[in-house]
This record gives sequence, structure tokens and C-alpha cells, in this order.
Amino acid sequence: MKKNPVEQRSTLDLSSFSLNRRQTLRYGIATLGLAVGSPLLSGCSDGSDTRSRILQAPDENGVALPMGYTSRIVARSSQPVAGTSFVWHNAPDGGACFDAGDGGWIYVSNSEQFIEGGGGVSAIRFDANGTIVNAYNILSDTTANCAGGKTPWNTWLSCEEKFIGDGLGLVYECDPFGVNPAVARPAMGAFAHEAVAVDDVMQTLYLTEDRPDGKLYRFTPTNYPDLSSGLLEVAQVIGDPTTGASLTWHTVPDPSGLSGDTRYQVPESSDFNGGEGIAFGDGIIYFATKGDNRIWRFDTIGNVLDILYDDDGFTDPVLTGVDNITIAPSGEIYVAEDGGNMQLVALTQSGEPFPIAQVVGQEDSEITGPAVYGNRLYFSSQRGTGPFSGEDGITYEITGFFG
Repeated sequence: MKKNPVEQRSTLDLSSFSLNRRQTLRYGIATLGLAVGSPLLSGCSDGSDTRSRILQAPDENGVALPMGYTSRIVARSSQPVAGTSFVWHNAPDGGACFDAGDGGWIYVSNSEQFIEGGGGVSAIRFDANGTIVNAYNILSDTTANCAGGKTPWNTWLSCEEKFIGDGLGLVYECDPFGVNPAVARPAMGAFAHEAVAVDDVMQTLYLTEDRPDGKLYRFTPTNYPDLSSGLLEVAQVIGDPTTGASLTWHTVPDPSGLSGDTRYQVPESSDFNGGEGIAFGDGIIYFATKGDNRIWRFDTIGNVLDILYDDDGFTDPVLTGVDNITIAPSGEIYVAEDGGNMQLVALTQSGEPFPIAQVVGQEDSEITGPAVYGNRLYFSSQRGTGPFSGEDGITYEITGFFG
């Protein structure tokens, strides 16, 4: 008889756990130097949380966490979510949390199934005590739903990383409560979408493209926040981003991609090598490019583009395989590793990295879908110990302090 996924507390023989040199740096030395001055490490401003954020040995769920933090498994692919009859999707990817309005919350998660029509989005609803009370589907019959973005009006934008087969990828606007049907937003372009972030100050949206010669796009709705129509533009970098560049925006002539891939329609546009996660906070757009392991930073008001993190700047980098990102309440940028050491890594505003969670024994998987709600952090191991198709994906909840 299989154990309830939420209550699962498997026995892990910690005596067999050993660290190589690079992992040792992850658990200790790499974080010691950041123990002073970082909000995530120093705890609450009133001093109520002084616990070290150095990762401890893996717990019974195989997750290495800071001292005092705990994990639970809230869902497993191909199995019913605890307390429900709803089967959790394969290959969990990008995700976000939403306030349910009754003291509880909702975590939504994409399914990056590359089988035509095999993707979509699922949701788990928690009550005020953190008990799972429901799970359900909010988007279906789409393909390779990778990351996405939460909107200020509390919808989820799910992005199809689709570039072959029947058409190109679209953005779908989804209701996390599952009441209203999901709606395709073709005005935001048809290409291998990765993620999207909403700049609610300038009332624009920024989108990444997961191709080696992918672009950075900007979408300006005709009637914000209605996403049914608007202007799609593509960025051209002017200057050197290592010292501070600017962006010039060019109209994409055919967002549908029917006359040619959007990334080739404007010859002046600049390449971003494998666009991944993107997030907005305090007037800044942050986004990841996996091809060169960089986290970029764009001041949308000052029109300044620079690089917050580049693994080339480290002899033995803590963070590699940059992928999904989110901004924590503490102000750190949480970056999920696709590969690397299977860690969720925090970046300070000065670009210093340190791990905040690591999944062990799943080296062929990737960390996906980080999202914070209060003192809880959600993310997934997309494949667990299973095949690329993701039937063994695992979704985790971490309880701790996140700013």
C-alpha cells in the first residue's frame, strides 16, 4: 500500500550520505561568507529568526534545508493528490501562489509534457492550516507548458514552450480558482514561450524565448490589463551590458509567426541564449538565460540593462543551470537549477549566490516552479528519479522563513 504523499516520511540512511568537494562548498563554505548582511541569512528585522541558513544533511524526503526548516511532499506525478481523487500531472514546471481569500491559498503548476496536447496546468488548494482541501485542472489540451507568470489581477499566464508540430507556442491566461475557462492570448506572440512577467508600473509585460537565439519581448496591452490585443516588440541591446546597456524596442511585424519566426522578423534584435524564468519587482525585470548561466537585470524606468550574476565570474560557481526564478519577500532572487546540484539558489541584490534548498539523489531531474506564500515555499523536482517524460515528478512544500 502506497503512503499518502503529504504524510510521507521515508527513512533515509544519512550515514551513507557523502559530499563531493563542490557539494561541500554548497552546504557550508559558500554560505558562511554571506552570514552577515543578507536579509535571508540574518532573519527577521526584529531578530526573531537568527537561525543559520547553511544547508543541513538531507531530511527524510531527501531535501537538504537550513536548520529548523521542514519539508513535506504535497503531490507526486501520476498519483492522486492527498485527500482528493485528482491525479497530479507529469513533469511539473513553472508555478505560483495565490491568496484564496479565506485564509487559505492556491499553488498552480504547469505540466511540461511535450506530447501534443499533453500539457496544461493543475492547482492545489490549501486551507488556512495548510491542509489540502482540493486539487483540479485549470488548463488542458496544450503542449509543453513550461514556465509563466502571475498577474497583479490574480490570473496565471501559462507559456507553451512549443516550436515544432501543430503551430507554435502561445500564452494562456488561466483562473487559479478553476471557475473561468482559460483563454489563449495570441496577441502576445506565437513562439517557444518560456516565461512572462508583468510590470504593473509601466503596464507592460516582458516575455522570454527558450531558444539559443531567443529574444526578449515586450507586450503593451491596448487596454491594460486586457491582454486580448496590444503591441508586441522585441529588444535590441545598445552598449555593453557588463557595464550598463540600454534597450531599443522594435515592433514585431507578425506576432502570429505565420510569415516567419518572430525572432527573425527584426534583424536588429539581440539574441539572449536560452531565455528562462523572468520576474518583476521594484521597477526591475530579472530574467535568466541558461546558455550562458546569467541572471539579467533591466531597470524598466531608467532603461538600463546589466548582469546581476554570471557563473563565469566564479572559479567554482554555486549556481549553474539557471532556470525558473521568483522574487522572495526578502528581496532575494530565487533561482531554480536545471541540473547543476539540484538546488534552489538565492541571489542577493549584489549578485552573491547561496543555496537555500537541495534535492539529493535526483541528479537527472531539475528544480522547477519556485513560489513563496508567507512562510511556505513550493517547488518541484520535475522528473524525480524517473524518465524525461516526468511520471515521477515530485512537488514539495518547505516551511521556514523567507523574509
